[in-house]
Amino acid sequence: MAGRTSYRLFDITLARRTQVSPSLVRFTFTGPQVGQMATHAPDQRIKLFFPKDANGLDALFEIAKLEEHDWFGAYRALPDAERPPMRTYTIRALRPARGEVDVEFVLHGDNGPASRWAMRARPGDRLAMTAPLANAGGEKLGYEWKPPRGVRRILIIADETALPAAAGIFETLDDLPLAPQVEALIEVPRSEDIQPLSPPAKLRWLTRDSEPGCVHGDLLMRAVRDIDLHQEIRALGGKPHGGSSEGLDEDDAALWEPASLDDNAPFYAWVAAETRVTRNIRRYLVNECGLPKQCVTSMGYWRLGKTDD
Repeated sequence: MAGRTSYRLFDITLARRTQVSPSLVRFTFTGPQVGQMATHAPDQRIKLFFPKDANGLDALFEIAKLEEHDWFGAYRALPDAERPPMRTYTIRALRPARGEVDVEFVLHGDNGPASRWAMRARPGDRLAMTAPLANAGGEKLGYEWKPPRGVRRILIIADETALPAAAGIFETLDDLPLAPQVEALIEVPRSEDIQPLSPPAKLRWLTRDSEPGCVHGDLLMRAVRDIDLHQEIRALGGKPHGGSSEGLDEDDAALWEPASLDDNAPFYAWVAAETRVTRNIRRYLVNECGLPKQCVTSMGYWRLGKTDD
C-alpha cells in the first residue's frame, strides 16, 4: 500500500469518540500535520499502529524520522519487541482545514490489538497513522473505487467492515458523469446497525440478527443471486449461466483483485467483505453469471478466524 513518496507517518491523537451504531464507532483524530493529509477516493486505505504500552510508539516515530519516505522500512527495522501492531482501515472523512480525520471501527470484542484499543480508547490517546501526503509526488495509491466514466450500472456489496467505505462511495455517486443505476447490498450484525446514509436508489440492508445462526456473508450471497445481470452480461460478451471463458479456478486464492476496465465499460462491481465471502461472490459473478472478471473489484478486508496486518 505504501509509496516511498506518497505516504507518510502521522502522529495523531484521539479527539472524539462517536458511537455510530451498536457495532460501529467513529474515532476523530487530530494532529499537528493532519492538515497535510490527503485522501484520493472514498475507500482510501490507511494503516494504524497501536501501542503495546505507554511508550509503545516512540521507537517507531524516532526511526521514521531517519527514513522519512520509507515508513514500512522503518517499521520493519524495529526489533520485534518494539514493533507496534499494525492494521488497515479506511478514511471515513478528512477535514484538513480543521486538522481532523475520521476512522470507523467495528467493535467485535477484546480479541485483538485494534478492537481492544477501540473498546478502551479515550480522548487524548495517541496512535500512529500512515496516509497519503497532500501534494506529494509519485503515484496515488491505496484505493480501488475506480468506476469507468461511461459506466451505466454499478453493484456495491459490503459487510460491516467495508460499510465506512461504502458510505463514502454513496456520498460521491452524484459526481459520476452519467448518473448510472446503482444497487447496493450491505450486511451488518444487527438491525440497529442500519444507518441513515445518502444511499443509491436501490439499497438493501441485510441484518444477521434477523436470522439467528446464519453464517457471516450468507445473506450477501443469497441477495446477490437475486440480482438480474443478464443485460450487462450480454453487453460485455459474457456467457450467462454457463461460466465465462475467463472464469476463476476453484483454487484461485487471490485476496485482492481490482477491476481493469476502460472508461467505456457499462458495468462495474465493487465487492469488499470477509475474504471467503468476497471470494465466493466473485466466483459467482464470474463463473456462474458469466461476467468478465475485469468488471469486478473484489477485496478481502479481513479473514474469519485470523488477524492480518
